[in-house]
Amino acid sequence: MKKFLAFSLVILLSSCAELQQVVNNLPQTTGGFGISNIDIGNGLREALDNGIDKQVTKLTQKDGFYRNQLVKILLPQELQKVDKTLRDIGLGNLADEGLKVINRAAEDAVKEATPIFVSAVKQITFADAKQILLGSDNAATQYLTNKTQSQLYQKFSPVINRSFSKVGADKIWSNIITKYNAIPLTKNVNPDLTDYVTGQALKGVYKMIAVEEKDIRTKLSSRTTDLLKRVFALQD
Repeated sequence: MKKFLAFSLVILLSSCAELQQVVNNLPQTTGGFGISNIDIGNGLREALDNGIDKQVTKLTQKDGFYRNQLVKILLPQELQKVDKTLRDIGLGNLADEGLKVINRAAEDAVKEATPIFVSAVKQITFADAKQILLGSDNAATQYLTNKTQSQLYQKFSPVINRSFSKVGADKIWSNIITKYNAIPLTKNVNPDLTDYVTGQALKGVYKMIAVEEKDIRTKLSSRTTDLLKRVFALQD
């Protein structure tokens, strides 16, 4: 995790023209500023490994999505009227249970993410590392998104589908929709939530990594390792 802070904080330096010149001329072996191309590549890989491990683990815990307002999965727009109507007629507990089960499914699915992220991190070359270092504010998150999104979707979708069955989400939502459709003057709905929840789970994973990235850029108190000190020497 601490090394992940180093990685994200290094990204902040990309706005400095002086840093770009320094990085473009970094030596292949340690010297000068005390940091080499190899150091940067290995440091970024290790930092990402640690950061991803923490964030993914956090989301896989019970209520990792449901109690986290940044990533909590709400109903899709077309079903929010269902939630409101149920609460209006005194069925708030049922509505809450419906939200819980879709968030539980996301928590189950995210457990599939770690090996895919680890594989993507292992593939980082120094050229990748340099581009991330000098990239935009969310360069790390974008790198992981580009490398993993398609594969994660393929992993998440069946897990979420199975999770719905395992925790009884299919029955809960069948009950919710049946009750809603029985309300006079409402338009019947029959949503397939698997694709929606899969997409929201993916957004949640990348959002937490991006939040971590932003948080780390603004907290300079994280220079607790030799690598961090050497990286920040470029900025100083």
